[in-house]
Amino acid sequence: ALYPEQRAACSQQRTDSRISESRETETCSPIHVNHVRDKLREIVGASTNWRDHVKAMEERKLLHSFLATSQKGLPPRRMKDSYIEVLLPLGSQPELREKYLTVQNTVRFGRILEDLDSLGVLICYMHNKIHSAKMSPLSIVTALVDRIDMCKKCLSPEQDIKFSGHVSWVGKTSMEVKMHMFQLHDNEFSPVLDATFVMVARDSENKGSLLSPVPVNKGTRVAFSSMSLLKMAPTAEERTTIHEMFLNTLDPKTISFRSRVLPPNAVWMENSKLKSLDICHPQERNIFNRIFGGFLMRRAYELGWATACNFGGSRPFIVTVDDIMFQKPVEVGSLLFLSSQVCFTQGNYIQVRVHSEVASLQDKEHMTTNVFHFTFMSEKEVPLVFPRTYGESMLYLDGQRHFSSMSAPVTLKKDYLIKP
Repeated sequence: ALYPEQRAACSQQRTDSRISESRETETCSPIHVNHVRDKLREIVGASTNWRDHVKAMEERKLLHSFLATSQKGLPPRRMKDSYIEVLLPLGSQPELREKYLTVQNTVRFGRILEDLDSLGVLICYMHNKIHSAKMSPLSIVTALVDRIDMCKKCLSPEQDIKFSGHVSWVGKTSMEVKMHMFQLHDNEFSPVLDATFVMVARDSENKGSLLSPVPVNKGTRVAFSSMSLLKMAPTAEERTTIHEMFLNTLDPKTISFRSRVLPPNAVWMENSKLKSLDICHPQERNIFNRIFGGFLMRRAYELGWATACNFGGSRPFIVTVDDIMFQKPVEVGSLLFLSSQVCFTQGNYIQVRVHSEVASLQDKEHMTTNVFHFTFMSEKEVPLVFPRTYGESMLYLDGQRHFSSMSAPVTLKKDYLIKP
């Protein structure tokens, strides 16, 4: 069943992003999910052997001549040209289930994030397909996960899943991709989630910094970014919120700014942290021999889920993923440090922020690569979280903003819940 409050929003999103599909898309056979990354390797000429990477990149230098000097030299494309359907046959091919299975007999959402990331890149390559070239002269990478909204709570590991997607808007060097996920129920595929990713195209050697994405939702993203607490002071309302929280933690016995006590059913934000460390092995590389963005999302999500579970004392499930900016590629061999923290709570909701940074084996300097924002819902009400420092207060307000951007509250029902 759909969440009642989200049914209309999800339905409208699908209608808006798939108008051209219904009018123009021809019937196509879904490709198997296992073949998505094989197709990507074929498109860019990447080898399955990690040590062949240098040779492959040398060969890609020859593709520079196929790069267009302006958009006027590119052929027009329709949405149906990039439309793809991908099948994850968990029901008809039970041998696939173990990779996607949780101990609670549900589907691992972290694996779904990996599949969405690969699919988004493949969709963009279909949009930019050059028939005269055996390999694509473009290097397409994920720049931003704008939003993923869940619109169905039941996800069984024993029923087939289908993904679909297409390029929904194109800027000069960026593409916005709309993707949808469905699961088979009563012989029909019912909607599960809607996702919006932003991809950018770079030259054949994948060199240079990421370009600024400028898709259709740019206005909203720019407005949100311009109000960042790293750039501007909190609003008057937000300052009042933080001040009231501070006053609520003063010890009434001492009446001193230095003496702080928690209100009932509350937790200091500093006590809601979990951390992890990964060594980035070649197994997790993408087609350009950097660490696969889907792997980073899966590891961040799983740590975020564990943080929400540990904080709330019951199993949480994912409601929304938003605003994941890929600021820096992660090299094979890096040390990946993830730090997760509950930054806002309300009722049954838990807003979790995961910060990702890397360091090379030779250099101890840490550099931020991503910041992830996850909205979870617990099976029961959770404690309030209180900041103790000014920095934590800014994290609290940032979490509150991300929580407030959620389209609608949802209703929890017991069934197959989406777990890590």
